Amino acid sequence: MRASDKAYETLRDEILDGTISPGTVLGEVEQSERLGVSRTPLREALARLAAEGLAIQQRGRGTVVSDVSLDHVEDLFELRSALEVQAARLAARRVTAQQEASFLELALRFRTASQVDAGFVATDYYALAASLDAAIDEAVRNDYLANALKGLRTHLARVRRLAQDQPTRLAASASEHALIAEAIAQGSPELAEAATRVHLNQSLQHIQKQTAHS
Repeated sequence: MRASDKAYETLRDEILDGTISPGTVLGEVEQSERLGVSRTPLREALARLAAEGLAIQQRGRGTVVSDVSLDHVEDLFELRSALEVQAARLAARRVTAQQEASFLELALRFRTASQVDAGFVATDYYALAASLDAAIDEAVRNDYLANALKGLRTHLARVRRLAQDQPTRLAASASEHALIAEAIAQGSPELAEAATRVHLNQSLQHIQKQTAHS
């Protein structure tokens, strides 16, 4: 792995999981020493983070981790609605028999996760959600849409921290994901769209409520 790729992936992961908080200055000297890379590949990594919107380059301060505000969340969900609803519809139209079985298996796993007392932790839930995302991307068979969703999911990963990983919300979200997977398996674009819209609406409302109380 190139030094710049290593630095980029490390910093990106730390920003997404909250290890490096918004507003943190990513000083070149400090980060190059910490990551064990020279300043040239580090600059390449910082430029990639800025291009993705995970950091901003400010005159006089250098590269700073970007903030996640409620305004940003609403903007993200506007785009998320457009992309994910279309992806769900296309997946339902194009799902193959083999993929149908995979979606039904995912639905069953989400049903299990929807039990509040199932002991399902947030990290497991997000891994399961990522599996559904990957299955939808495969069923859609549209690289342009998949790449657009990949960029969006990068920012949505930061939004999760605003939701505070409440067990009751994770359980409800798992049930919503199960409906999406089942609708796609049934080959019903209308049901897939409706289930996706319900999930997105509930997710946004939960984040707004948590932000208002914080």
